[in-house]
Amino acid sequence: MTIGLTPQRALLVAPWYSGDPPDETEASLAELRALVESIGFTPAAALSARIRKASPRYLVGNGKAEELRAAAEQAEAGLIVFDTELSPSQQRNWEDLTGLCVIDRQEVILEIFMDRALTREAQLQVDLARMQYSLPRLTRAWAHLSRQRGGARGTRGEGETQLEIDRRRVMARIIKTKDELKKVRKQRATQRTRRENSSLPTGCIVGYTNAGKSSLLKALSGAGLHIENKLFATLDSTTRRVHLPCGGEVLLTDTVGFISRLPHELIEAFKSTLEEAVLADFLVHVLDASSPRLREHALTTRKILAEIGAADKPVITVLNKSDLCPEDSPVCAAGDYPNPVMFSATRGTGTRELLALLERIPK
Repeated sequence: MTIGLTPQRALLVAPWYSGDPPDETEASLAELRALVESIGFTPAAALSARIRKASPRYLVGNGKAEELRAAAEQAEAGLIVFDTELSPSQQRNWEDLTGLCVIDRQEVILEIFMDRALTREAQLQVDLARMQYSLPRLTRAWAHLSRQRGGARGTRGEGETQLEIDRRRVMARIIKTKDELKKVRKQRATQRTRRENSSLPTGCIVGYTNAGKSSLLKALSGAGLHIENKLFATLDSTTRRVHLPCGGEVLLTDTVGFISRLPHELIEAFKSTLEEAVLADFLVHVLDASSPRLREHALTTRKILAEIGAADKPVITVLNKSDLCPEDSPVCAAGDYPNPVMFSATRGTGTRELLALLERIPK
């Protein structure tokens, strides 16, 4: 089920377990608020829900589920968004209980990616991820039709027949999309081979979403790139030539930003984009130095890099937005990161130091 991108009030729910740091739950909820606003919804209220033991029916207990239903009604919310992953059956149970559309963090991120994909490859990748996510949830779209159990011919209800038809259609689209992606990836491989044959060092810019990766590439290359202060402003990888003071050059590729609990469907779908990090000679890890969650963002990026097999690359760490970070702030302890550079894309500070590090990167 695709969410309509019209303004709508949403109740945000952050489940937490005993032992979870309270500030981590609040920070994750604040991030969810920004994600929800990115797809045009208005957070009407935000609540946390303690979980002693996960319930297979609602994730939370029946009593807490009823409290959240009443809270959504009081907030006049038309949508409930959980800051975690819900199973298909849990989503259906919540929608039956509340009569509202109920989605999880994964679906919000998928919606943002659907809205931001520009190139044919990105659109295919997002479409594939969306279909893989939706396939086990198709029953949500046909809850109003009758369904009967049993496999004998003539005993299936209208809903079951429609559901089987939809599943076959989605599976056929998945196969077709994968075939189209193979063709697009061959084109990307050809482009990559040309870059490798140029004998220039190749670097990949990685980091948490909205850390300033595109701003960094624009500052170094002088190229016109889409820059916007929002989560996942761009999904498409971009490669630019950067001239070094010594007269040499390097090729830098900007990639999609990472985020905590990135849907695994997107990691799989974006393999060809993330391959830029796997095949690069080195990585430029961009961090928002002004963020109170700098360390968590760094760990998230490293975890994803490890998942795709790029954890052992030489790394230059760019602590961006340093102009927004007080000099005595502990988060600006550059010594905690490999080859650190304090940088400001808006002011241009740190450019000389970063270019000097790029000159020492071996091919």
